[in-house]
Amino acid sequence: MSDSSPRTDSPVAAVTGAARGIGLAITHWFLAHGHRVVLIDIDGDTLRASERDIAQPERVLALHADVSSADQVREAFAAVDARFGRLDALVNNAGIAVFKPLLDTRYDEWRAVMATNLDGPFLCSQAAAPLMLRQGRGAIVNITSISGLRASTLRVAYGTSKAALMHLTRQQAAELGDRGIRVNAVAPGPVDTAMALQVHTAAIRAGYHDAIPLARYGTPQEIAAAVGFLCSDAASYVNGQCLAVDGGFDATGIGLPALRITG
Repeated sequence: MSDSSPRTDSPVAAVTGAARGIGLAITHWFLAHGHRVVLIDIDGDTLRASERDIAQPERVLALHADVSSADQVREAFAAVDARFGRLDALVNNAGIAVFKPLLDTRYDEWRAVMATNLDGPFLCSQAAAPLMLRQGRGAIVNITSISGLRASTLRVAYGTSKAALMHLTRQQAAELGDRGIRVNAVAPGPVDTAMALQVHTAAIRAGYHDAIPLARYGTPQEIAAAVGFLCSDAASYVNGQCLAVDGGFDATGIGLPALRITG
């Protein structure tokens, strides 16, 4: 499966925010399962470093682009078409976050989060769908967040953008399903990424461990496996769904410690 000279008819997947973290793990899942992969990221230096590390030029196309720019998205997917002539899966993973109280969040910060987290999947899906329609089939997975399922402090922009992305997923599924394109979402809970290690204090990590039934963070590879399933034929009758990959965090509701039975 890791042969660097795939068949010219092997499937093609595009992943946004692919240079690091969850996006890079998703990229490796597709490569391990016989796909050619398009990596799209705004961070050119990290993108080029990841491309070098993968070291499979016949199977990989790395594109430096801002998913919130309609022109850059259009150019990126034109490059996908020119290089591979097809697209089988799109994973809208690129996202940013601003963690501030509601009253301290500036409008420009709000707009920046919405532009990347919501406009980006809208633009990329619009650009990707025509390539999928040539084959009469395809799969789109939007990476939302547990913050779109349950509100919490400091996430007015981020959580709202991810909740909106869940509804965009349903809209896309309703309109594209009868044309052979399935659209679903994955909502990760806390995941052990480099970013989480930087911003989650020991107290935050302990709090998550206490609140999550599996008592741990997820891994990027576990998120990637869920995404891969939704893009595969194993999920051929799954459309318009949001799969929480969160160790049971959302299922527990408020989870008052005083109400828990631990014995």
